[in-house]
Amino acid sequence: MESGAGKHWTEEEVKALLSVWSEKNIRKQLHGTLRNKGIFIYIAKRLQELGVCRDWKQCRAKYKNLKYEYRTVKYAHNSGDVTKTMKFFHDLDAILRYEPVTQLAAEENGRCSATETQPNTSPTTDSAQ
Repeated sequence: MESGAGKHWTEEEVKALLSVWSEKNIRKQLHGTLRNKGIFIYIAKRLQELGVCRDWKQCRAKYKNLKYEYRTVKYAHNSGDVTKTMKFFHDLDAILRYEPVTQLAAEENGRCSATETQPNTSPTTDSAQ
């Protein structure tokens, strides 16, 4: 089967991409890495082992499109619009849920004094602990 730039990804191909993408070492390397050609070359090789013939550019494009679509649906859900859906939302949610680690840590620290402190403690004693 030939794979051109305009060829649509089959459901099996997307599932294979998601299975490789869900691996912890792949997620770690993709998060926060701007120059990621090498990672996508590796992903394309792994997909070939699974019977999916896609080059690294196709893998990167599909990765970006899935991520964009996921964020669009996630934003809609957070805004109260549950009518927006996508096929692999739950799979992507499991993969991307923990991605912005530094951002989540900052939010948790910001809320920490408001939600986790005990009524009889002061913020200075909390930060000292």
